[in-house]
Amino acid sequence: MRNLTKAGAVAAAVAILLAGCSSTPASSSSDSKGGTLTILTPATQINLDPAKSQNLATTTLSLLERRLTTWEVKPGQAAKVVPDLATNTGTQSDGGKTWTYTLKDGLKFQDGTAITSQDIKYGVERSFSDQLTGGLGYHKSLLVGGADYKGPYTGGDLASIETPNAKTIVFHLNASYGDWPWIVSMPAFTPVPKAKDNPATYGNTPVASGPYQVKSNNDGTALTLVRNKYWSAKTDSVRTADPDTIVFKESQNQSTTVQSLISDTGEAKSGFGAQFLGAAELAQVKNNPSAKARLATSQAGPISYLAMNTQRGALKQLSVRQSLEYSVDKKAFLIASGGADAGIPATTMITPGIAGRKQFNLYPAGADGDVAKAKELLATSTGVSNLNLTFLVQNDSSSLAQAQAIQQGIERSGIKVTLKPEDQNSFYTDASANAGDFDLVLFSWQPDFPSANSNIQPLFASSQIGNGAYNVSHYSNPAVDALIDQATAETDQSKAQDLWAQADKKIMEDAPVVPLSYAKQSFLRGSNVQNFFIPSFPAYPDYMTVTLGK
Repeated sequence: MRNLTKAGAVAAAVAILLAGCSSTPASSSSDSKGGTLTILTPATQINLDPAKSQNLATTTLSLLERRLTTWEVKPGQAAKVVPDLATNTGTQSDGGKTWTYTLKDGLKFQDGTAITSQDIKYGVERSFSDQLTGGLGYHKSLLVGGADYKGPYTGGDLASIETPNAKTIVFHLNASYGDWPWIVSMPAFTPVPKAKDNPATYGNTPVASGPYQVKSNNDGTALTLVRNKYWSAKTDSVRTADPDTIVFKESQNQSTTVQSLISDTGEAKSGFGAQFLGAAELAQVKNNPSAKARLATSQAGPISYLAMNTQRGALKQLSVRQSLEYSVDKKAFLIASGGADAGIPATTMITPGIAGRKQFNLYPAGADGDVAKAKELLATSTGVSNLNLTFLVQNDSSSLAQAQAIQQGIERSGIKVTLKPEDQNSFYTDASANAGDFDLVLFSWQPDFPSANSNIQPLFASSQIGNGAYNVSHYSNPAVDALIDQATAETDQSKAQDLWAQADKKIMEDAPVVPLSYAKQSFLRGSNVQNFFIPSFPAYPDYMTVTLGK
């Protein structure tokens, strides 16, 4: 779930959500296991192949597939990385360049065969294949030899992953990496039995290692999961596996879904919506006392921001970029986003819910900006008369409304802003291109794992400029790169967090972006759904612990 604008379109199905106003579980537990949980999603397909997925460790794929580690999330607490298939979160050596894991006893696939370290190695290796694209790729550049490895179908095995025996797996990295325990919680670290692998079809019915297995998977209609009798709760401290059956109803119209959940009848009574509510839908829910009581609204978290192309024209000047920090009207942006229910103003790039985050505001412009300060900074700049900035934005009603709010704020200081609307595919191609044929771009971001690493490195490391990467401000500062490298290599988490906070502040001193808002999002459940809560991170309900009333 990286970019929320991207995920927002994709994530009509995989939508992002946090806890907050309703961060307390609807109920602590159910009386007994059983029943059918229905998840209503507009997705027309749910691909379950771990090599192709960016799925969070607390949502769909983790019902079927376990990893070496996973996330423990609780209301009001920071997410923790905890053992899943492994006995611990990893034993490091060689200064954090080598990580060793031992598997728990009694782990089995859905057919009763033992899960081995070789299955995990194979699962990671297949994620390198160009036949299986779209998954998270942090590990591909970290593992020794990963840059040249093409996967097991054509390239043999990856020597930097060793399996000295059936219960031990060792990873050799190119450099020290303190967040490796988070990396091995990602989908690619799911065990896949080589004998059962067919890259073209594996995503339809993967071999389950979690508490559920696929009963049927009909694209556009429904994905039905039933219990995996070989899953053992004794080896799993995170998944409660309460319902007997989980049905993902696909291709659901969001308006119809919301009305069904408000009515709280039929299957909707034991279900919830997988898409966060829009402003109009949220208003409907809040006007219905029964539905309002079943609403979960997030704390502020994922960030929307205005990126400035720091390698282009007048935006090469710090004073011009700082002028934009003051001229943007964040209040108008929030109103265009849906008001106070949609988020709160942002001032940092490390988002709430991330351990070690430090709050600061280098540009105290007030709620609606400081036009006088913006003009003062422009007056100290060179060659900025008749400045006209091209503003790249997605061509949808929500993004356009937000962009127009930003446009009117900036134009108060005497800068002309010309919107450049593009369809989703063109938008991402152009925003992440090497040249960057734009001055401004509206972007948003949800970290892939709860470390400031995922807030800072993908967006501001100079290595992430162009070629489809996400440093859309084309920001390059050797001092920040050095901090990123130092923080990445630091295995003491408290020290790493301090370094990430330093990097956040240094970046904002250079003003390559204007943080706009930390998003809030709301989800609705039926009255029979219990233990429905949103943690501080990630921005989504925890599927692993949802229960049903009986």
